[in-house]
Amino acid sequence: MKKQYVAAAALIGFCMGAPTFAADIHIGFVNTEFVLRESATAQRSAKKLEKEFSAREQDIQKKIKHIREQQAALERDNLTLSDIERSKRQRDLGTLNREVENEKRAFREDLGQRRNEELGAFQERARKIILEIAEKEKFDLIVENAVYASHKVDITPRVIKALDR
Repeated sequence: MKKQYVAAAALIGFCMGAPTFAADIHIGFVNTEFVLRESATAQRSAKKLEKEFSAREQDIQKKIKHIREQQAALERDNLTLSDIERSKRQRDLGTLNREVENEKRAFREDLGQRRNEELGAFQERARKIILEIAEKEKFDLIVENAVYASHKVDITPRVIKALDR
């Protein structure tokens, strides 16, 4: 019980001295999600990825359309086909479906990997800029992802401006 009183007294003493301590600290805040979403550099990176992967995506969409057409033709001709021809078409459709699913999986994996590469390079550049701002303006602490940050400590616009130079 005595230990709790001592701890409470120490905490009260610390809090009473905190305003003078806090007055000497220069704190900044960066909204990294906003930087990633709004900077021209990040948007160019996203467009680059879209352009890089659009041909593959269109090819996959064409194959999916072809499979749907084949499925519709099979359903339409189902009554007139022999059992052997129906089975052959069903096997062919199954094979096409598996191939397209494999292509879609590989596409998602490749896109995810490239997105992570681009994001990593972007984050590294942003981190360097944040450090440059921190050193230049003599910040003691720069925080990301805060519950609340006043516009007085928000350096996000400066980071975006430096990134987009």
